Amino acid sequence: MKRIGLKIAILAIFASAASTVSAWAGESAAVRNCTWCHGAGAQGYTVAPRLAGQRPQYIMSQIRSFREHARNNPFSRQYMWSAVAALDPYTARDLASYFASIPPKAANDGDSTLASRGRTIYLEGIPEANIVSCYACHGPNAEGVRDIPRLGGLSYSYLKGRLEQWGQGYHSTPGSPMPMVATHLGPEEIEALTSYLSFVR
Repeated sequence: MKRIGLKIAILAIFASAASTVSAWAGESAAVRNCTWCHGAGAQGYTVAPRLAGQRPQYIMSQIRSFREHARNNPFSRQYMWSAVAALDPYTARDLASYFASIPPKAANDGDSTLASRGRTIYLEGIPEANIVSCYACHGPNAEGVRDIPRLGGLSYSYLKGRLEQWGQGYHSTPGSPMPMVATHLGPEEIEALTSYLSFVR
């Protein structure tokens, strides 16, 4: 009986927490401000990435990078620097937790004929170009780890743009290896890799 009572209490705590998050999300101006660009379901658009299912630590780190102007590509400067300028740490944490709790959907907007080549690049890297596998950092299913982002299912167009920007010398999180990695990826490799990732669930 005690175990049953404990299980009921735990379920009640989870239900209360979920209700609180849902209520906060429904009433939060901060969520509405994000979903103007990232979509009502936070599934993203061509140039605004999907936030649904993203790693909360990653969302937090990117908010910090926007605020510190470390993430400096054109869209970041134009939109995100001002969007997070007045965002306090507690609201940023709540936003990250909320968006991470939404089930992500795969964009499925890549070239399916390139997906097999992209999967090989993701899992094995390109040894002749001294590029390690992507899964070494992002996980075998592109699910992300801690503050390393989930890539699975992100839009082909968005990912392609980000890799091209890194190759042009733009930055994101201080110390990120991505600008160096991207400079070794040719256009065909970027097409294949980002196409594959758009289909990953």
